[in-house]
Amino acid sequence: MRFDVLTLFPELIQSHMDFSIMKRASEGGIIEVNTINPRDYSHDKHKKVDDTPYGGGAGMVLAPQPYVEAYEDVEKLDNTITLMMTPQGEPFTDKVSNELSKYEQIIILCGHYEGFDERIREIIKPREISIGDFVLTGGELPALCIIDSVSRKIEGTLGKIESAHDDSFSDGLLEYPQYTKPREYRGLKVPEVLLNGNHKLIEEFRLEQKIERTKKKRPDLWEKYRESK
Repeated sequence: MRFDVLTLFPELIQSHMDFSIMKRASEGGIIEVNTINPRDYSHDKHKKVDDTPYGGGAGMVLAPQPYVEAYEDVEKLDNTITLMMTPQGEPFTDKVSNELSKYEQIIILCGHYEGFDERIREIIKPREISIGDFVLTGGELPALCIIDSVSRKIEGTLGKIESAHDDSFSDGLLEYPQYTKPREYRGLKVPEVLLNGNHKLIEEFRLEQKIERTKKKRPDLWEKYRESK
């Protein structure tokens, strides 16, 4: 999987790749993350990439020329998709993450300031994605959420691909509670069912816990799960 990120702040993206699972996946050749700075494509002598909005208003708007030309310069693979990080986009869910993991390449446009000139949308025609009903100062954090989530779906990123299959939302429910050593800590004990080695009972217990957690913490998810069944 290759990620190509158009961003004015490439260091924000690159620094995330220096740690933990993302670092191992990158060094192992499982994922490749490249950054492209639209400022390098600006025709302005000061490398400006934004300007005041027509019609008035606060803030600055990202100009089309640097972004469109930076995008056009990205080498495209056969199986690729382009995303735009924007609060106006469709919600990013585990289902969307699974869809994106089927591509060879994901190109991500990160905005900043007051957002994109509308012609960037019209020319590039990206799939617009939002990570929630709130506004951030830029698209880099949402882009990292996409990269991190999608990478987990790719064989080899995690120690076992089954780890991703047990994550919250993978089957419409929240994940069951996890325990490790010691068996007892400050009077709190690991449930006995997890210690007896009976895998059938363990699976039943974990499913019960997933259902109870989802009912309590995310009743909206529980209703969707019930309807789907």
